[in-house]
Amino acid sequence: MSASYPLEGLHAVVTGGGSGIGAAIAQALIADGARVTLMGRTLERLEAQRDRLTVDGGPAVALRVCDVGDEASVVAAFAAAVAASGPIDLLVNNAGQVETAPLARTSLQTWRRLLDVNLTGTFLCSREVLPGMTERRFGRIVNVASTAALKGYAYVAAYCAAKHGVLGLTRALALETARKGVTVNAVCPGYTETDIVASAIDTIVAKTGRSAEAALAELASVNPQGRLVDPAEVAAAVAWLARRDSGAITGQAIAVAGGEVM
Repeated sequence: MSASYPLEGLHAVVTGGGSGIGAAIAQALIADGARVTLMGRTLERLEAQRDRLTVDGGPAVALRVCDVGDEASVVAAFAAAVAASGPIDLLVNNAGQVETAPLARTSLQTWRRLLDVNLTGTFLCSREVLPGMTERRFGRIVNVASTAALKGYAYVAAYCAAKHGVLGLTRALALETARKGVTVNAVCPGYTETDIVASAIDTIVAKTGRSAEAALAELASVNPQGRLVDPAEVAAAVAWLARRDSGAITGQAIAVAGGEVM
């Protein structure tokens, strides 16, 4: 390990790595010297990110198709990742999904799907890496939650419930592992320039008739800085928590939201 490459020698898995925040996190971890396995549901999107992230002379980015809400898929993907690239030292639970609707019009199917992807997926992936991390007395788990883990937002009750659950899981697991060399933290972005926010803007336009510019301005106004968060800013927080010298930071929820009041 060198000062220039603080994550050198570590194997990181990033779920939801095919785009947006996940891809930015992978890029930051690679820049800090980690070897990275990207996981996601669509091989083509993962392959596109691998081509973008692989640096000449650097380690190839490994890919594993994985549905984080499906136990068998998670078990198989993580076993394959370990077999191909070695023990997993860093896990970034980034895979997530959101749908908007008033609670009264939220179906049980939607409710369960959002909890499966956002909360159960975090549980399943964390469970796969914990035995190895505790045995080696080192590990970093970073859960990409949301400001929706810290406060409520209208029309996304299922998403808020799932992300609040992720934060509870983070805090409980941090206590379980506090003396085992493992840290568990949550990074909570506000509205970020991702496909999810682009979809939210489309929904606002379709339901209200406002322009895309007005919809974007409405979301950006939640951030006191008056802008969307850049995925690279979220990635920087994750990379900091992943470092070996961040061992005293655990059980925390770090908002990356421009000063939004929680």
